[in-house]
Amino acid sequence: MRALVQRVKEGGVTVAENDYRQTITTGMVVLLGVKDGDSETDVNFVADKCCNLRIFEDDNGKMNLSLKDVEGEMLIISQFTLYGDARKGNRPSFSNAAQPKHAEELYQKFIDRTKENIGSEKVKTGIFAAMMEVKIVNDGPVTIMVTSKDES
Repeated sequence: MRALVQRVKEGGVTVAENDYRQTITTGMVVLLGVKDGDSETDVNFVADKCCNLRIFEDDNGKMNLSLKDVEGEMLIISQFTLYGDARKGNRPSFSNAAQPKHAEELYQKFIDRTKENIGSEKVKTGIFAAMMEVKIVNDGPVTIMVTSKDES
């Protein structure tokens, strides 16, 4: 499982055909990719790590505070393209990404685990497998990749 975490001043998602819109202020946007073979263990590790990442500045300007500490919000967006492999040719292969049914199940478990960590009112989401317009106003910018398995 991969989560591309971006510290943001604001973030939002719009799904035009569903008339759906969610926005957050200070917090993080998490683009979440699920890999074939991922499990609930991966979900729990990545969700807990994202909620506890110390990427927010303290009074001394050091990245020493977590999302919980700053009472920030999280916008979670499903992003199978995080498992795009473009090493061969110019068209990425997505064969490492989980099948949609499995990916959606783990995406929902990630949302649920995050809500347990920071509170339901602090978590916003996109719509799984929808064509979304995502707005990200990076703060820093600070962007961190969190993975559940060693991918070196």
